[in-house]
Amino acid sequence: MNASDTRKFPRVDLDVTLIGLGCAQMGNLYRVTPYAESAGAFKAAWDAGIRYFDTAPFYGFTRSERRLGTMLTDLPREDYVLSTKVGRVMTPDETVGPEEDGYAEPLPFRPVYDYSYDGILRSFEASQQRLGILKPDILYIHDIGRMTHGDRHDHYWQQLTDGGGFKALGKLRDEGSTKAVGLGVNEWEVVADAMKVFDIDCTMLAGRYTLLEQDSLAFMDECARQGVAIVAAGPFNSGLLAGNKKFNYTEAPAEILARVDQLRAVCEEEGVTLQAAALQFPLAHPAVSTIVSGARNAEQITSNVDWFAEEIPASFWSRLRESGLLAEGTPLPGIGA
Repeated sequence: MNASDTRKFPRVDLDVTLIGLGCAQMGNLYRVTPYAESAGAFKAAWDAGIRYFDTAPFYGFTRSERRLGTMLTDLPREDYVLSTKVGRVMTPDETVGPEEDGYAEPLPFRPVYDYSYDGILRSFEASQQRLGILKPDILYIHDIGRMTHGDRHDHYWQQLTDGGGFKALGKLRDEGSTKAVGLGVNEWEVVADAMKVFDIDCTMLAGRYTLLEQDSLAFMDECARQGVAIVAAGPFNSGLLAGNKKFNYTEAPAEILARVDQLRAVCEEEGVTLQAAALQFPLAHPAVSTIVSGARNAEQITSNVDWFAEEIPASFWSRLRESGLLAEGTPLPGIGA
């Protein structure tokens, strides 16, 4: 597969490249990433034909949006697809420390959750200014759900429903300020809830439909039936399938590490690179329009593009199915369900 190939969102006149660049690393995720390194990653992605870029106010406490906007605004607006997120209002705060929420040297703007009508519009307007771009193509509600909010979830969910957050999202779409709206989350259950009360076009689902886990398969099938595009983010499950020991942004438990070892063993026996399998797997599902993976530098982009183009024999996918390492009914590249 080629990173520069495109797929269309079912409900929206919007084509995205099969690979998108996630820009959390531009915000110094886990460690400082110098601007030149981020610019190198961006240039390598652009040179490889990648034309979908995703960011958020939260990444680096506004750093990622500022950096990405600087890189994009020198390029023709019609040549790329951009997404950002709402749900946190970034508030000036001198007490922001040298490392917070996984970001090194975050900028002095503290994220305050606000999914209300006014909060969504305030977040969007601030993103417009940081990016220097008036109309991002896709707008996601960021990190709604129990995984993020725990026992405060009902409170924030009510801001989206009774408080008008979904209404604000619909307003921005209806007036043409964005083409597509949806959720950007790490849990599929809250997306299923949202689909019952609001007409979303797409969802960025991070880490929940990957080579490592397919508990969301029935939900994915429903998205395909309803024409809700899935942007499959985090195909390496926080980097676990790319060589580190993190899962859901924390240290991976023993049972997850054991499953990765099983996947790696099949890869080695079949002559397949684990990272290549991880990148190519999600796109076999008919709901998935693109995958989004982060990259800190040009070398990581080059590796991702090469893995994506790697030829993987059908026997490998069949072997995974026969070994019980994939959920029953999972669509496989070149094979189907």
